[in-house]
Amino acid sequence: MNIHVMNIMPPQLTHCGQVMALHCSGADGTQWRNLADTLGANYTVLTPEHYGSESSGPWTGEHAFTLADEAERSIALIDESEEKIHLVGHSYGGGVALHIALSRPERIASLSLYEPTAFHLLRQMGQAGATAFAEINRVARHIRHCIATGDHPAGIASFVDYWNSPGTWKAMRPAAQNRLIRWAPKAPLDFQALIDDPTPVKAYKALNFPVLILRGEYAPLPTRVISEKLIEILPRNRLETIAGAGHMGPLTHASEVSRLIARHISAVDLEEY
Repeated sequence: MNIHVMNIMPPQLTHCGQVMALHCSGADGTQWRNLADTLGANYTVLTPEHYGSESSGPWTGEHAFTLADEAERSIALIDESEEKIHLVGHSYGGGVALHIALSRPERIASLSLYEPTAFHLLRQMGQAGATAFAEINRVARHIRHCIATGDHPAGIASFVDYWNSPGTWKAMRPAAQNRLIRWAPKAPLDFQALIDDPTPVKAYKALNFPVLILRGEYAPLPTRVISEKLIEILPRNRLETIAGAGHMGPLTHASEVSRLIARHISAVDLEEY
């Protein structure tokens, strides 16, 4: 696993804490560069990269892939730390972050999630959840079919356009397209791990630390339902909506998203939450 460590502080500055930021599917740790800059040199920002990234390599294939497999290496980093971690996650990274938080609740200082794709929760969220699950399941089935039949460009094009907007794939630079095509075989594993997670809704009531949930104004139905329902479940939380943003807000509206996450983390450290 490749681990980017951002903002190593000069020795004269006071250390405030450690942040672990988990990227979305198909991205890498550099997604959080703006957040690291916003937090400043008092924070050490760890950005472990998921299986499928070019630095971490593919999943081993030794058994059916799960969120626990993805989370294992990040949990090991948390266990090595002498202090609590501020945990951040976007999309798939948010789903992984929720798994980590449940695994090590006593080691988490705060949690910040931008549209976490905890798809397994949708089937436990009434009619709105069922409708949203049907939508994302159609997307996942189409991508699985494309990857299984070897048409990686078609699969990843539909993936990109769903999470952004139609035409996004065609507008991307060839180098970016090629990187995502190389990543494409990981996409079905991410979807299946998120859908098959057996965690019940009630389990999240045990996460008794400050949680910030962010969503874009134009969030797709599945992540909009998940974000809004998590607010009803988590004991200490608040929801912020990013005006003009969609699911990829941490990239398209990086300054605003980073500012809100940094404010949340600072408030927790100053005991102002």
